[in-house]
Amino acid sequence: MHRWCSRALCELGGIVSQRVAAVLLACAVALGVCGMRTEAQQAPSDEITRRAKTRVQPSYPELARKMNITGTVKVQVVVSANGTVKEARVVGGHPVLATAALDAAKKWRFEPAAAEASGVIDFKFEPQ
Repeated sequence: MHRWCSRALCELGGIVSQRVAAVLLACAVALGVCGMRTEAQQAPSDEITRRAKTRVQPSYPELARKMNITGTVKVQVVVSANGTVKEARVVGGHPVLATAALDAAKKWRFEPAAAEASGVIDFKFEPQ
């Protein structure tokens, strides 16, 4: 079980066994079926001055869909001179959504420029 899950369950009413936590998680998954959509945009405060030529939307993780998890994942990227994403790392957002956002950010393409640039891309995961 994730550390943050244990901490949240303990704060709700004391120590909870892993078996009880697993049952609670299974119930949350079973009850949370809902359609979701994702939306990506460059954060207004980022340093990337180049226009994105290709924006890939992340696929909504099935576990997140079942648990009805929504929110924004922030991915910091370093864009090489030729416009490809050289590095990407998650700097904020729900852990269940993070991998999908990271995979999508790595597929973005920007206009070529003389030097590298960095910035943050926001991926919004919301119910449809």
